[in-house]
Amino acid sequence: MARLSYLTRAVWLLSLISLFTDLASEMLYPVMPLYLQSIGFSVVFIGLLEGVAEAAAGLSKGYFGQWSDRLGRRVPFVQWGYGLSTLSKPLLAVLATPAGVLLARTLDRLGKGLRTGARDALLSDETTPENKGKVFGFHRSVDTLGAVLGPMAALLWLGAHPGQFRALFLWAFVPGALAVAVALLLQERPAPASSRPVRPFWASFGYWRVAPPAYRRVVGALLVFALFNSSDAFLLLLARQRGVSETGVIGLYILYNAVYVLSAWPLGHLADRLGPRRLLVGGLLLFAAVYGGVALAHSGWTFVVLFGLYGLYAASTEGVAKAWVSNLCAKSDTGAALGTFGGLGSLAALGASVGAGALWQVAGPGWTFGIAAGVALSVAVFLARSRPL
Repeated sequence: MARLSYLTRAVWLLSLISLFTDLASEMLYPVMPLYLQSIGFSVVFIGLLEGVAEAAAGLSKGYFGQWSDRLGRRVPFVQWGYGLSTLSKPLLAVLATPAGVLLARTLDRLGKGLRTGARDALLSDETTPENKGKVFGFHRSVDTLGAVLGPMAALLWLGAHPGQFRALFLWAFVPGALAVAVALLLQERPAPASSRPVRPFWASFGYWRVAPPAYRRVVGALLVFALFNSSDAFLLLLARQRGVSETGVIGLYILYNAVYVLSAWPLGHLADRLGPRRLLVGGLLLFAAVYGGVALAHSGWTFVVLFGLYGLYAASTEGVAKAWVSNLCAKSDTGAALGTFGGLGSLAALGASVGAGALWQVAGPGWTFGIAAGVALSVAVFLARSRPL
């Protein structure tokens, strides 16, 4: 048990909260593009919806992250953030108009923005630089278990009640409420409040100006990649267009998350041993292979292989990137550093999703995924050739 001492009470609670929240969100995510198309939404609007929702998270992550640093508090931001996301789920069942769906998705992502910087800083504060890969990998692994259970629940529900999407949105409130209940158990020892003022909302990314050069170099490269890494909804839409059934699409998403669950923690251990840069470069190369592959894929089994590899890509990059970034800043700025990283990434996702939707409409999915693959390969080469950090 001593070898697992880095898994503190707070790490376990935060992981369980993320599991329940992801279960609620992922009950809906793989069916969302199918539902939106069924009520008349175009591919362009789906891209715009996902982009605007992520932008709401992006604009708030840096702001609330640095506010958390200034107050020396993490837990209230975590609790309120998960609460907002839980409230958004039943709204999707009630508001079946473009404006209503946009409002619900934006509320969900605003909750994510409120909690993310503080939650990741709390995880970072709970461990040492030598164990951050393990802690963030464990959190991502448990979190993503919800992304396996959620689509499975959706699959069972729609199998018994075909087309009844709105009832599924109401059921998603239940695991969300469990997440809020667990969040109320969180405790912390508040750090001394900072005398520095909280930057206004529109200046929430001001940390970038004072960040260390190593932080700007790594985050800058990852943001270039994020500008071309569109919503996973496009992968699901492509699989459906290439002949995979609706239940098959959900099955592919379950496979992706199952591989992620099984890989994130071991790869976090590997990142602590080999260094995060090598894992990130490998993950980006996997992304390039997957996106290049889906541009040409037409058989169901090809999508099965590619979605499995996509799970390895996610496990190699998401938690590992946060662990790396948190080691490139002062401890007193962890919330701002991680919030800025996540926030700018979400804003990049706005451009990526809107651009992908427009490019798909004009030139087709081949160009959409092919260009993203090329950019991922270029960023992987840049990080591989950069001097060690």
